[in-house]
Amino acid sequence: MADIHPVLGEFEVLLILAILHLAEAGDEPYGSSIRAEIEARSGRPVSRGSIYVTLDRLEDKRLLSSRAGASSSDRGDRPKRVFKVTPAGLKAARASVAAVTRMQRGLESVLGPF
Repeated sequence: MADIHPVLGEFEVLLILAILHLAEAGDEPYGSSIRAEIEARSGRPVSRGSIYVTLDRLEDKRLLSSRAGASSSDRGDRPKRVFKVTPAGLKAARASVAAVTRMQRGLESVLGPF
């Protein structure tokens, strides 16, 4: 039987990919930095609320984990919540990206180059 992964929506995939990009760059992925990464790479505005609702949902699904990061006076001495993609989250993102890649194959004449 095939290995079943959680079905991820487009925004969930973008969020996981943003966390992976930030972590690869050596940055701490937290709400505001994740939002900025998605906006910079996708070219579309993202509401603050949608980031946090989706982070919570992905953490509930155990696709992300979080820990308390450094606090700062700008944040009223509250710590940042820093996120990490879990192994299950990585598998789910891989499966989602692979499914989209398979679907777009053969449609280059319609969709153009990527």
